[in-house]
Amino acid sequence: MIQLIVGAKGTGKTKRIIDLANAEIAQDKGAVVFIDDDKRYMYDINSRIRFVNVSDYHITSPYSLYGFLCGMLSQNFDITTVYIDAFLHIIGRAIGELDEFFATIEKVAEENNVNFIFNVSAPAEDIPEYLKKYII
Repeated sequence: MIQLIVGAKGTGKTKRIIDLANAEIAQDKGAVVFIDDDKRYMYDINSRIRFVNVSDYHITSPYSLYGFLCGMLSQNFDITTVYIDAFLHIIGRAIGELDEFFATIEKVAEENNVNFIFNVSAPAEDIPEYLKKYII
């Protein structure tokens, strides 16, 4: 499943995604991964959550993020949810350019029974119609 946390900068999206990740790990259902573009929130995340700073891996496009995510899933079949903060900043693209990326990620999510929760820094009215069903 794909879910999007959407809003303009400064609207509390990062706090919300951190709270969701911490609440999920408290239920102890599987492995949870939190991806960010720096280490700023590393200590806000429960220590049982695998924190990944993607700047250490030079992720700069939707394609490199896709490969990175597939590599993680292929190494750990227990991953149930992947939280991705600063999504658009990580991949350096506008939300309207990502239809192929989301179509592929949706397939990966279904085939691997994994939830992907993306923090998207954009107003809801800028979200393409095909993605609006994922907004939480």
